[in-house]
Parts: sequence; structure tokens; C-alpha cells
Amino acid sequence: MLKFILNDKDIAADVHPGTTLLDFIRYHRRLMGTKIGCREGDCGACTVLIGEITNHRLEYNTVTSCLMPLGNVTGKHVVTIEGINVNYLTPVQEAFAEEGASQCGFCTPGFIVSLTGYCLSENTPATANAIDGMNGNICRCTGYKSIQRAAERITQLLQQRNTTALSFAIEKQIIPEWFNGIQKRLIKFFLEPGQQVNNTAKKLGGGTDVYVQQHDEMTTQDLQFLYDKKEWKFIEEKNGICAFGASVTVADIARSIVFQQHLPRLNDYIKLVSSTPIRNMATIAGNFVNASPIGDFSIFFLALNAQLTLCNGDLKRELPLRLFYKGYKQLNKDEKEYIEKISFQLPSKKQVFNFEKVSKRTHLDIASVNCAMLVSSENNIIKDASIAAGGVGPIPLYLVASSNFLKGKEISLALIKELLHKVNEEISPISDARGSEGYKRLLLAQLIKAHCIKLFPALPENEILFLS
Repeated sequence: MLKFILNDKDIAADVHPGTTLLDFIRYHRRLMGTKIGCREGDCGACTVLIGEITNHRLEYNTVTSCLMPLGNVTGKHVVTIEGINVNYLTPVQEAFAEEGASQCGFCTPGFIVSLTGYCLSENTPATANAIDGMNGNICRCTGYKSIQRAAERITQLLQQRNTTALSFAIEKQIIPEWFNGIQKRLIKFFLEPGQQVNNTAKKLGGGTDVYVQQHDEMTTQDLQFLYDKKEWKFIEEKNGICAFGASVTVADIARSIVFQQHLPRLNDYIKLVSSTPIRNMATIAGNFVNASPIGDFSIFFLALNAQLTLCNGDLKRELPLRLFYKGYKQLNKDEKEYIEKISFQLPSKKQVFNFEKVSKRTHLDIASVNCAMLVSSENNIIKDASIAAGGVGPIPLYLVASSNFLKGKEISLALIKELLHKVNEEISPISDARGSEGYKRLLLAQLIKAHCIKLFPALPENEILFLS
């Protein structure tokens, strides 16, 4: 029995836990305001809010319900557009109506829910942050300017706040008053025992990859939900090593002080990966196991030389991430093994790291080619280097030869020129929907140049750009 709160109602659902939250909302509860659009997490029409108690306080985040398995909402508060609606227009709805921010209306519930979520979660109200809060939503009618004006109006309202976000939202009638009692109602779920790891079941993290590919199949399988495994929901630093559990999401990493301190441009990298609702759901371990050749965080952590802790019952082993991929969608892992922990050496003051990505859209899109690079240098000599690239081979590639080539070399334009040739020899892209072989080779060369511009600022940028 799956227990959670849907809007203001307690739910005890005898439904397969692999059912998507979207299907449960629409077909089991007949709440039709949450729309079916792409079923891939791209359009935002199915966006809902998920509330859960974190560090003794109730926090709300947006998710795409088309990719959220029902098993991952156990013990949480699910809010649909119907849960926001009352017998008057809320300030968010009023802003949309008066600014002409809704035309056909199909995308409107997702935008309203996302902007309401911004009201409940934003600590420093600003229009740019409000727009970021809706970055998982697509509208094909308005041209977005009217939506931006609505966001500006709501931001101005939030700038008057002098109490908690939840209290202010209730006071200003952004959400109904019954939200006040939700935290006490959720506490009872913490008293129920958690589930142990089941070696025979299929392990599932956030579901953001597998539900795009296997939406129907997931309702027939025996599933083990690891998304909320509390003992795996940690990020810690000890003696220069960062370790985090397999339940950690992209959003958890974005908020992590440890990551922010050692990777100063982290927020720039994160914005290139999917959207806010997807980042709230997607686990790093799931990204690794999905084994996409263009998985953003596979490439990111390959360059950081990450180590995996793999478990099978009481048996554990350590494996470098670079040895995890054996072939296209083939993993160096037994069927019963699962990732428990990921660890890596945090970049030191002598090391610099960069991540680059090219996709057809800058945001909310799959990479055509992505690349990450970590370099350690002293007195203009490269001591160590790690380069990883995606979209240029059957697996997320750690470029062994190119990385080794840089070691012990003096940083110069000539070195970069030779590196471009080494990289081109090491990759084996194929032509597909995201670009021809030649295009992908050119893209990676340009990304290597982008790395060098950022990692070696003493070299002239214009001359790097024209290297071939």
C-alpha cells in the first residue's frame, strides 16, 4: 500500500508502484488539470509540486509527474494544479491572466505550479530566479514575454516577505490555508519502517532516464526504490575526498557547499543539464547506470576520476568509473550489484576543472557532444590531466591517450594544437540524429579549445580559437 498526501487528501493506494504519478493523478483520481504532453520530461505540462520534510522543515520542489514513479512519492505531499485552486484567482493565476500569459492554456497548469513552487522555495526573490524556476516549462503560444511579466509581478510581491515562505504564501493566498497542517500530517510517515535492499528486484533511482525508454514495462516489474534511501542521501568531505550516496540527486549536488567550494563554476555547469524539475528527481548513480554515451554526469565525473562502491548483499568492491563501461549499454557489474556510493578527490588549488556541452538548445536538451577536463599544473608544466568526452564513441569515453599525452608538457599553443590531433585520433563518433561524424569531431575540437581558453588564461584566446 502506497501512502502519501495528494493535495489535501490522505492516500493509501493499492496500485503498482511503477505506475507514473501522472497516470495515477489523471486516471485513478480523475484530476485532469495535470496535462499529458511529451511523456519525456521536456515540456513541463505535467509539472506538480512534491513536498517533503528535510532537516525538520517542509520543502517543496517541482517534478515532472510523467517520469516520477508512484513508489517515489511515498510519505510525501503531492500538489497538483487542483490543490492550488480555490474559489478565487491566486496572485500567480491573476498575474498570468492580467499579463496575457495564457493563450491555448495547455501549458498553463505547469507554469502556474512551477511559479507557485518558486514562491515556496526561493530565498532571494528576483525575476531571473523566477524565470529559472519555470525553466522546465515550454509554451508554444505566448512568446514568453507575457510570462516574464507575470514572473516580475510575483517577484515584486515576494520582495515584501518578512516571514517564512510558506506562511507568506498562505497569508497572500498564493496557496490554500490547509497547507499549514501538512507538515504534522507527513511526520507520521517517518514512523513507518523503511525497506531493505532487495537483490532480486530491479533497482530504480529517480526514473528520469528509464521512464522515457520503458514507460509501460515498469508497471509489470518487481521494483526496488532507492530514491529515498536515507542512508544513501549524504554528501561528505574527509581528507580531501568527497563521497556521496547513490540516492543523491543533481539538485542535491547543486546545493552542496562541498561542491560549490571546490567547483566554483558549478552553477554554470548545472544549468546546462536538463531542467529544474528533472534535476530535482535525477540521481547521479542512475545517470551512470543508464550508460548513455552522452550522459552529462558520466562525463563530468569521469574527468574527476570518480570511484564507485558496488554492492551485492554484504559483498562490496571499488571500481574506477572509467572501468565501469565495457561497451554500448554494457556495464562492468553483475546483475545483482548496485552502486552504493560514489567518491572522488576534490580538485586542489593547483587543479582546474571545466565542463562544456553543445546541444541543439542551450538548456533542457540532450548533448550532441559534451566534454570535461581536469588539469593539474605547476610553473606552466602540466603535472596531470584527465579528459572525458561524450557523443564520440559507444560509451562515455575517458580519453586515456590524450590525457597521458599532456602529462609533463609545457602549456603552449603548440601543445594545444597537438592535443587536438591526439583527441581526434582517439574518438570514434558515428553519424546519427544529433549530427554527422565530421560535425561531432569538429564539436569536440571546439570544446577542447573552450577548455583551454578557461583553464589556461595566460594563452591568447584568439590564437587558440584559430588552431587546427
